[in-house]
Amino acid sequence: MERHYGWVIVAAGAVITCVAMGAMFALPVYLQPIAEETGWTRAGISGAMTVGFVVMGIAGFGWGMLTDRIGARPVVMIAAVILGIGLYIASSTSNLLVFQAAYGGLVGASGGAFFAPLMATTVGWFDKHRSLAVSLVSIGAGVAPMVVTPLATILIATFGWRSAMAMTAITATVILVPAGILIRRAPEALAASPSEGSDVAPREPQPSGAGAALKTPQFIVLAATFFFCCAAHSGPIFHTVSYAMICGASALAAASIYSVEGVAGLFGRLIFGVLADRLGVKRVLIAGLVMQSVGIYTYIYVTQLTEFYMLAVVLGMAYGGVMPLYAVLARDYFGPKVMGTVLGAATMTSAIGMAFGPVGGGWLYDTFGSYHWLYVASAAVGLAAAAMALAFPPVRKPQEGQLQPA
Repeated sequence: MERHYGWVIVAAGAVITCVAMGAMFALPVYLQPIAEETGWTRAGISGAMTVGFVVMGIAGFGWGMLTDRIGARPVVMIAAVILGIGLYIASSTSNLLVFQAAYGGLVGASGGAFFAPLMATTVGWFDKHRSLAVSLVSIGAGVAPMVVTPLATILIATFGWRSAMAMTAITATVILVPAGILIRRAPEALAASPSEGSDVAPREPQPSGAGAALKTPQFIVLAATFFFCCAAHSGPIFHTVSYAMICGASALAAASIYSVEGVAGLFGRLIFGVLADRLGVKRVLIAGLVMQSVGIYTYIYVTQLTEFYMLAVVLGMAYGGVMPLYAVLARDYFGPKVMGTVLGAATMTSAIGMAFGPVGGGWLYDTFGSYHWLYVASAAVGLAAAAMALAFPPVRKPQEGQLQPA
């Protein structure tokens, strides 16, 4: 019965990521009503999200290290309270700097506590279906824009943005804290077992210390692949709406491309998770990264809304599908004792990669007057991610008579 508790972890993790990420990334729907009431500039309000991304990446490393020491349950519950406090302060302040500190600092810091700790805990509960399990947890983040964002829009229209944000703060805390109680460490024997069908393994014994793990070639390859992957798709994701409008699509139709990507990402997580369990994580990851790169490059030939939708399906499945697989790779190389630290550090590098895309895409457009070179450059970065993934060491077959992990 205890072995099957892993599926409870998966369900709780999906709920937690949906509510937490949905609450954090709903800021765009608040943008106009906040600007109209307060007179703050849109750049100033959006700056809270920029701060949030940076803080989330740095804090994720710290939360990951803390998870290795005390477990994910207290980390998630503490972060849930911080999230609620940050949203509530942001909803009540009349000072832009306080808003940026609350939303970007507190809410951003809490956001870093959910991916690495939950993924690190989830993979410890599974020896079979490990890739599918982490993919299901990450579905919560994919569902969030389709659940929390529309709900926030309704609340804003009915009660105003301040009340809507305060209600979200209270509701999120009430949901996240009880869900966090369900999170617990996996039994040591189960956590130490290898992934079924794993096609990667360390060439040497797994490092026992966090510092040693972060100095290994395996971690460098993992972090670099994650960095290039996120740097490749962040620019196209951010600038797609603008590009579609330049091609003649209405603002509403262009924005709907994101919804198509989101739905496709849900299917991508499921499909890639199942395939990774059957074919091996490394093979599926490389295939997904190549698929992502080809899809990004195809943007230079797209001009019609229908073509944008078709491409959104491909890209949504690709980048949605590969993201959870990094947690499985980390588990196969480093084991359960340092998973939080390793995933937290890798996530921090991915957040830095994400930050390059929007800024770089804007500079390329301002310099050349089109998005052509954004997609060419992003596709090249995507291929670099796939090439880097090839550097993952192959499986190390146990020698005859050598016992495999239980």
